[in-house]
Amino acid sequence: MLQLSSIYYNRPVLSLRSGGVIGQAFSPLINPDNLRIEGWYAKESGQKGTNIIPISEVRDIISKGIVVDDHSSITKAEDLVRLQKIIDLRFELIGQNVFTERKKKIGRVQDYATDSDTNMIQKLYLNQNFLKALTSQQLIIDRQQIIEINNKGIVVRENTERVRAGESATVPA
Repeated sequence: MLQLSSIYYNRPVLSLRSGGVIGQAFSPLINPDNLRIEGWYAKESGQKGTNIIPISEVRDIISKGIVVDDHSSITKAEDLVRLQKIIDLRFELIGQNVFTERKKKIGRVQDYATDSDTNMIQKLYLNQNFLKALTSQQLIIDRQQIIEINNKGIVVRENTERVRAGESATVPA
C-alpha cells in the first residue's frame, strides 16, 4: 500500500516494552541510490546528539507513531557503520529540483509516496512554478522514470507527461 510522506515526519517513537512514548522521529533517512527509506533521524527522550532508528528496528508505523521494541532501537549515528555514507549525505527528497534529460527544470519535489511493504519510494509529486501550476495539472513522476539523482537534483526521462492527480504517468516501451 502506498503512503504519503507525511506519515514519516515528526512522529512519536513508541515502545512495545514500556507501552509509551520514548522519543521523537523527525525525518526519514533516504538512500538516494535506490530511494529506499533506511531509517529515521530521531531523538530519545532526555538524550542529545544525532540518533537513528534503523528500518530493521521498526515493528510498525501506526497513526500514533513509529513502533519499536524499546529505547535500544534508537542508535547513535556513529554506531551504524553500514549506513554511515547515507547518514553523511543528509539527503532530503522534499525540495529537490527535478530536471529532464535536456536539463529543463520541470519542478520541485513537493511530496512522495512510499510502498509500506518495501519502504521504497514509488511516486514523486512535483510542485511547478506558479504560472505552470495555474495552467496545468500536477506532475507525478513514477520511480521508473528517474534516470539519476545527483547533487543538482533528480533527472527524469524527457517523455514525462502531465497527469491528473491520482493517475500514474506512463512511459511507452
